[in-house]
Amino acid sequence: MSEKTTLEHFSYDNKIVRDFGIATTIWGIVGMLVGLLAALQLIWPDFNITQYFTFGRIRPLHTNAVIFAFVGNGIFMGVYYSLQRLLKARMWSDLLSKVHFWGWQAIILAAAITLPLGYTSSAEYAELEWPIDLGIALIWIVFGLNMFGTIFKRREQHLYVAIWFYIGTWVTVTLLHVIKNLEIPVHMWNSIPVFAGVQDALIQWWYGHNAVAFFLTTPYLGLMYYFLPKAANRPVYSYRLSIVHFWALIFIYIWAGPHHLLYTSLPDWAQSLGTVFSIMLIAPSWGGMLNGLLTLRGAWDKVRQDPILKFMVVAITAYGMATLEGPLLSIKSINAISHYTDWTVAHVHVGTLGWNGMLTFGILYWLWPKLYGTKLFSTRLANTHFWMSTLGTIFYTVPLYWAGWTQSMMWKQFTADGFLAYGNFLETVTQIIPMYGLRSLGGAIYVLGVFLMAYNLIKTARQGSLIRDTKASAAPLQDIPMTDGVSWHRWIERRPIQMLVASALVVLIGGIVEIFPMLVIDKNVPTIASVQPYTPLELEGRDLYIREGCVSCHSQMIRPFRSETERYGEFSKSGEFVYDRPFLWGSKRTGPDLHRIGNKYPHSWHYNHMLDPESMSPGSIMPSYEWMIDQDLDTEYTFAKIKVLKYLNTPYEFTADEQVQKAINAQARRIAKELNEQGIEQENLEDKEIVALIAYLQRMGTDIQADGVVNNN
Repeated sequence: MSEKTTLEHFSYDNKIVRDFGIATTIWGIVGMLVGLLAALQLIWPDFNITQYFTFGRIRPLHTNAVIFAFVGNGIFMGVYYSLQRLLKARMWSDLLSKVHFWGWQAIILAAAITLPLGYTSSAEYAELEWPIDLGIALIWIVFGLNMFGTIFKRREQHLYVAIWFYIGTWVTVTLLHVIKNLEIPVHMWNSIPVFAGVQDALIQWWYGHNAVAFFLTTPYLGLMYYFLPKAANRPVYSYRLSIVHFWALIFIYIWAGPHHLLYTSLPDWAQSLGTVFSIMLIAPSWGGMLNGLLTLRGAWDKVRQDPILKFMVVAITAYGMATLEGPLLSIKSINAISHYTDWTVAHVHVGTLGWNGMLTFGILYWLWPKLYGTKLFSTRLANTHFWMSTLGTIFYTVPLYWAGWTQSMMWKQFTADGFLAYGNFLETVTQIIPMYGLRSLGGAIYVLGVFLMAYNLIKTARQGSLIRDTKASAAPLQDIPMTDGVSWHRWIERRPIQMLVASALVVLIGGIVEIFPMLVIDKNVPTIASVQPYTPLELEGRDLYIREGCVSCHSQMIRPFRSETERYGEFSKSGEFVYDRPFLWGSKRTGPDLHRIGNKYPHSWHYNHMLDPESMSPGSIMPSYEWMIDQDLDTEYTFAKIKVLKYLNTPYEFTADEQVQKAINAQARRIAKELNEQGIEQENLEDKEIVALIAYLQRMGTDIQADGVVNNN
């Protein structure tokens, strides 16, 4: 049969790639500007402009924007371009491609609206409420259908290594999203998680760590395996190393989540598993890094001249640095220093700014001239952007490393007489504000570089025209002969369903071993008789605490270190959190731990602290929450929350809304009366949000004392 009759003619869809590329750039600028605002708020609290743009509300907006909007669109941009060419097939459905694009942008827009309004579940990287979670699930399925539909109609038997990572990403993110978001809706914008306390903490960081692993890492490794060889015009260094890299990485990564909970109330066996597998993770991670860097062997002269390769080399190096540092931070002796400090923030941003950001920029610079049939407008501007990104990352991270080490040393330092050298937590805050200033400078340099890139891409597009469809031809799949004696991996590479099932089984092993015992073995979460559910007013106060994002700056977990028990009180017990849905242990201390804040100060202290933080804590960088003093407490859904909690085995005795309202009114009047006695004069004070928040703060950590005596407020 002649070549003319055996070839099939088709085209690649470039428009969808262009659309995701534009969205990547726009949302990158938006997300980074929000991050810059959040950084400035930690230096000058006056930047907390309104109720809707306080640090606690925009911090999750920033993380969601850069992870799911910037990186998410970057993933889809790279996948839609590379997948078609690796499979020699147009995307299975142009309609599904459009639904995916516009559906994902709608989800991002919904997040941008709801998070500043205070609609949040408070779970790190999973703050969005249940209607948006359902939308994410739907669009993710659309993406999966389109991807697998394309794989099934491919004209290439062999599934290249990048596609392994795409498949592993899709199946694992599906698993993570479903299990993490097991929740019961209360109303349209509020839900209660199925898991509580220690169980919720384990589920959260199993999800949170693996969201980093399987959204910020594995799909970008797939992009690295495609775009780096293309940009360098070199084959991947080692096929065998890529096999080891893929399977070892997805198997080990899924176990590592508990290292975020070292020295907490999580059982020791789970903490130890997280540590062991985190350290093992160095091997496959560095295997992937070396596979990327060694792909450039013999091409270093080109690297020195080509800004695209410069971006990619620094990105892969940052990946190697972050994936070495992460396992080191999971060692208990190092974690005791780093956890709750800005060291962790610096570590995270080596990955996001260096790995995700710079690889995205390199791919955009490589793609845009090809999509528009022209040359890059300015190589000089791209080089300038490279140095701005590199210097911005350095100016961002190095001061935060210094700040983290400073925080830890000051928190733990004792005088010769055995007292805390810095008993006032604010001393540790004011000491690092100059470092926060340098961090902001680094962030500003980095985001200015993104503006420069946007200008360069716009000019590149204007000097060419979009090639909406690239014509291609290839032999149909059945015309390509099978090779005799293929290895086991060659066999699985050619069967996408087997690859999907194998990937799912590999990641399920770690999830089942870690999570299942925590859910079915009661002794893993011992109960304490004196710990009782929150009163209805305290429950509403806790939801206000969640709404304002207080967990972004305050932990509720006192670890068993002398420096912490001397500063905060008795260390936290797992049984104290059995009614906490969601758990609020936090991951960063910009302010002090609050687990034993209950009954430490009079009601008036909390009232004045929320009205004007510096009046109670001179030098505080906390914003004012004056609207909570003026706004009436909304109790419309309190009984609905209690009904859900009763369904989840919380021992409430309330059977009617009237009983709940009566309990709220009685406790609110009592607190308002005490506030009046302490000099706070305000009409209808018992109806205000501040009273509910005070009720929650005064209850926190008072169910037990060191001697076991009940101390309910």
